[in-house]
Amino acid sequence: MDDFQQYLEQLLSQTPLQMGNIIETIIIILVLIVIRFVIVRIVYRQAEDTSTRYRWRKNVTYTIVFIGFLLIGRTWIEAIGSLATFLGLLSAGLAIALRDPVTDMAGWAFLMWRKPFNVGDRIQIGENKGDVVDIRFFKFTILEIGNWVHADQSTGRLIHIPNHLVLRDPIANYTSDFEFIWNEIEVIFTFETNWRKAKSIIEKITNDHLKDYVNDAEQQIRRATKSYLIHYRNLTPIVYTDVVDDGIKMTIRHLSNPRSRRGINQMIWEDVLDAVANENDIDFAYKTVRIYQNQIEGKEKLKPAKDDLEHSSEQSISGSAE
Repeated sequence: MDDFQQYLEQLLSQTPLQMGNIIETIIIILVLIVIRFVIVRIVYRQAEDTSTRYRWRKNVTYTIVFIGFLLIGRTWIEAIGSLATFLGLLSAGLAIALRDPVTDMAGWAFLMWRKPFNVGDRIQIGENKGDVVDIRFFKFTILEIGNWVHADQSTGRLIHIPNHLVLRDPIANYTSDFEFIWNEIEVIFTFETNWRKAKSIIEKITNDHLKDYVNDAEQQIRRATKSYLIHYRNLTPIVYTDVVDDGIKMTIRHLSNPRSRRGINQMIWEDVLDAVANENDIDFAYKTVRIYQNQIEGKEKLKPAKDDLEHSSEQSISGSAE
């Protein structure tokens, strides 16, 4: 009890200027907290969308903190007596003791100013990729996709990434400005397949599923060209033909929303499987070993003549007799 009384007497014995600054700081903090609370309550009553509430809450918090920093800093700068002295001491202390937090705040400022991504965007930074769910002063958080889960679907893990990495590592944004990515599906048929018929079937299936994407993509391309030099000659699905070791490869190249890529792949594959099952002259190719007999399976003009076959057989028999 005596120690507390001594502390109180010591505190009250401080200069009036210092006590005034302490009281003014407390008042500023309380007033700003009340203002933030009132604004957030108003926003929650007016807006029902979760993302809108989140953005308002974050922006109001940042603004209040910035104003508070200015007001409290001005109060104590006057107490110190010199702006240059204050900034010098502050910068020296931050540079030595708070290097990582300072670079994180610089990264946060870059995120707020340049906006390489926003909350809700799907991004990849370094080896981590996912949907951005939160951005703060020192870190941002993504809901991870990929890893052991295929087709860019969520793993359920939250990854917290320091903000300074946005100044160091490349950032890939799946959904900013242009909310589509190019996707490819490979289908391989045997060499004996009626490949023209197979290609027309695949083109019809692809166009039936993806025709609605083209109009949306054209509108977003026009919007994206205002910020970036993006130009695509053709946005409609295309089926490319190629020959590989296993057979004839058809590659479907099409636009897809990043979050629905797996679903689109499934719908296209199911229709392709159903269509091929009903065709007797179309069959899938797969890894296997086969013996090709040219005299039986080859083209007529390329088959060896009967005389050549008989002569070859006679030579084989005579060679065996010797």
